[in-house]
Amino acid sequence: MAVLSLLPLRTPAVGARGPPRHKEGVTMAAMKPRTGDGPLEVTKEGRGIVLRMPLEGGGRLVVEMNADEAGALGQAIEDCLG
Repeated sequence: MAVLSLLPLRTPAVGARGPPRHKEGVTMAAMKPRTGDGPLEVTKEGRGIVLRMPLEGGGRLVVEMNADEAGALGQAIEDCLG
């Protein structure tokens, strides 16, 4: 007599074939969803400052920095502008 289990089958967390791999067998990082294009934004999030800058080819550059780094970036931009 066969015994049937009512428990769900366990599947590996990374999928049936394992983690994604590059051609040479090196594990690749997971791709993050695109946040889409949008306006230039600078927001304070927690202790950091987050800059979201749209790029010409689509997408956005997202940089998180502290207050000192943001000040240095602002000064560098002012120096460039003359």
